[in-house]
Amino acid sequence: QAQLVESGGGLVQPGESLRLSCAGSGLELRYYDVGWFRQAPGKEREGVSCISNNGGRATIVNSVKGRFTISRDNAKNTAFLQMNGLKPEDTGIYYCAAVVSRSRWSCVATDFTSWGQGTQVTVSS
Repeated sequence: QAQLVESGGGLVQPGESLRLSCAGSGLELRYYDVGWFRQAPGKEREGVSCISNNGGRATIVNSVKGRFTISRDNAKNTAFLQMNGLKPEDTGIYYCAAVVSRSRWSCVATDFTSWGQGTQVTVSS
């Protein structure tokens, strides 16, 4: 069964870093655009960053620009979200999602068809 598996979440203090990984299992990510989305308690799921199947295009939300970086290694069938300078408002469940590469680019959750189970990120002193 094809699935996405996230890892790398945890509890950190403000200013620290985490690196999230999203591995494809039974899913060849090189054919897929990949996105990272997050959901804080009581809030809607929001797009954090997305990257095209070949890494040639990426989108990142303004609130994390300069702190977060999305990347991928298709040889390892894995995508990453490097998160530096974490803030308490970054707390939430982070989800990896994928959709077969598209001509019409978007980083909207409803456009993505495969989802991981999520990994908790908590930023607190």
